Formats: sequence, structure tokens, C-alpha cells
Amino acid sequence: MRSIWNGAISFGLVSIPIKLVNATESHTISFRQIHTEDGGRIRYRKVCELDDQEVASGEIGKAYEDADGSMIPITDEDLSRLPIPTARTIEIVAFVPGDRIDPLQMGSAYYLAAAGAPAAKPYTLLREALKRSDRVAIAKFALRGRERLGMLRVVGDAIAMHGLLWPDEVRAPEGVAPDADVTVRDKELDLADALMDTLGEIDLDDLHDEYREALEEVIAAKSAGEAPPESPEPAGHGKVLDLMAALESSVRAARESRGEGEGEGGGDGAEGGGASGKGAGGDAAGREDAEVRALPRREASSRATPKRTGGKKTASAAKGTAAGKSSASSAKKSTARSSGSRSGSASGSGSGKRTAAKGSGGRATAGGGSGKGTAGTTAKKTSSRKRTA
Repeated sequence: MRSIWNGAISFGLVSIPIKLVNATESHTISFRQIHTEDGGRIRYRKVCELDDQEVASGEIGKAYEDADGSMIPITDEDLSRLPIPTARTIEIVAFVPGDRIDPLQMGSAYYLAAAGAPAAKPYTLLREALKRSDRVAIAKFALRGRERLGMLRVVGDAIAMHGLLWPDEVRAPEGVAPDADVTVRDKELDLADALMDTLGEIDLDDLHDEYREALEEVIAAKSAGEAPPESPEPAGHGKVLDLMAALESSVRAARESRGEGEGEGGGDGAEGGGASGKGAGGDAAGREDAEVRALPRREASSRATPKRTGGKKTASAAKGTAAGKSSASSAKKSTARSSGSRSGSASGSGSGKRTAAKGSGGRATAGGGSGKGTAGTTAKKTSSRKRTA
């Protein structure tokens, strides 16, 4: 790799001759500007605004524009006289833990290569010292006419340096966070955790620039005189009714994409239960203009927290038995015959006056997909009472 800067690392009284090389490269496809009428190149020419004449590069200098618009010429000789001790030296000023560095400060990355055999020993010494201390070095250096801040760390068997912004160049995040008073419920956090667990980790080496690859295909097709490939239409996003439905739908979609479907329910909310399963979240999949809005704050909820069912039915409405069963079982049986499926999110009155109707089986309530919702609670309340035949 070609070096862009030659100098030395100053490590106390130890001087390590090094070469600075770029650690990153850009694969961005660049374009030229053309005249659309005839395809001719559009070029920029440097013209003096006083005499309207094109100026060669050798005649162009530097100047500082004052507040009143006047120009103050600054020559290369003026810059060479600046008191910068780091003109050809990367001066290490401190060693700090790596987590002390704010990622917002990090900029361009470089590799520091040992310049010649005499630099091999002190270079290796600094590298191993950084490894053993589990710290990074903070240094000052000058590059392209200005003093900069850098961070030295070990990458494999090499020492890398990240250019850092000065602390006063990082803006404070004032006015960025929402001003509204937002309350996040535990159920929403649980679903967010489930979504993060489902997405899991990824090997960064597997990620690639799909836009650049598609652009290369277009360029290759047009170069060969062929029609450019057509891109597939992006999948439409439904208008979900609330944040819970969005989270539950995201968990189901992530599990299905990874081959971890949860049977009919597909997610933590199973098939029923409020906004989950085949309720509001599922119906919203075909709507347009995606929008997520938070649910209004509620004082209390009569539903039980949805639990993962693994795709297995936890309550069977088809297993009705003789009349000696409790009214809750009769209610489930009646509901199974009338609806043919489990109830999505029917909620009970919670008044304690729920009894089985004579000969009809009454009404049944079902929990949010896990089988341990309000139906289980109703069964406990009614089973302790005498049947009202």
C-alpha cells in the first residue's frame, strides 16, 4: 500500500519511524456530468472573478475571507512557520481505556507501518504494550496543514490510528430527543426484547452493498446495449393500529424469515389477544401508508400477559365431556362449536357474576393466545360455585 505520510511515533524518549497508509477504501461508483443533448463532458474551470480569465493551478493561492468579505492572503511560508511540534511526529500524550473514546469522535482510519528494519523492535514493543494494557493511545499529529487528534489501537499484528474530532467539534444532542412525555409499558419492552433476540447477531462480513451491485448490473447492461434489469417492486407496509401490533408483527416476520415459525400463531401473541396474531396487526398487513402510533395510556388491563406457546394449542375447545364438567368447560365447548376457532381477544366483565346459562353454555372468554388469560381466571371463579342447572 502506498504511504500518504512519513514520520515517527514519539513514545516518551522512544522514536519509531513509520509510514501512514489508508486503512479503508471507497467502492462508491462515481459519475461524470454530461450535456444531455450531445453527451459531451461538462468540466469546471477556475476563473478569476475580477478579470474573468481562466487561471492555472500554479497561479492559485490561499486566503482567509474576513467578516467584511475582504481576502487575507496566506502563503505556504506563513503556514510553515506555525509552531506545530507534530509536523512530522505522532506524539503520544496519554493512554486511556478504549471505552473512554466517544464513537462520534472517530473519523478516518490509517495503518501505521514500520519504516525499515530499525523500527521493527520499538514498533513491536508499542504494539505488545497496548495489547497487554488493554488500552488505546491518544496522540497528536499534523496532516494536510492542520494539527489533528488520533487514537492508536492494535488491529491484528499492526497498529492502526483513527483520526478523532476535537471534543469541541462534537455537538451536544440538544433538541434531538422527543419532547413529549412518553411512557413505555413492560409488554412493549418485552416484545422489543423478543424482536432483538429473534434478529440475533450477524457476521458483518456477510453484509454487502446491494445498491452498488445493482448499479453495476445496470451499467453492464447498458454498455452491452441491453435493457437494464427491472428491480422488483418493494413490499408494501401495512398501516398498523398501534405499537404493540407493529412489534408483534415484526417478531413473527423475523421468525418466519429465519425458519422459526411458531405454528399458527407465529409469535409471542399467538393467534388471539388484543392487537396480536390474526387481530389488528394481521388485518393491517394489506393497508397502505405505513404509520405506527402509540396506544393511549390505560390504567389497567384485564388481559393476561401473552406467553409463548410454541405453536401448540393450550386449550382445546373440542374436548367437551359430560354435564358434570364446570361451566367454564361448557362455555369453551359452546364457543368452539359456534365460532370454529379460538377467540381473538374477547374480554370478560370481571364482575364475578359470570355463571353458565341454563342449557346454553353461556359465554366464554379467551385469553390472548396463550390459554392462560381470562378464560383460565373465569374457570377458577365458576368452578368453585355450584352449578345452576
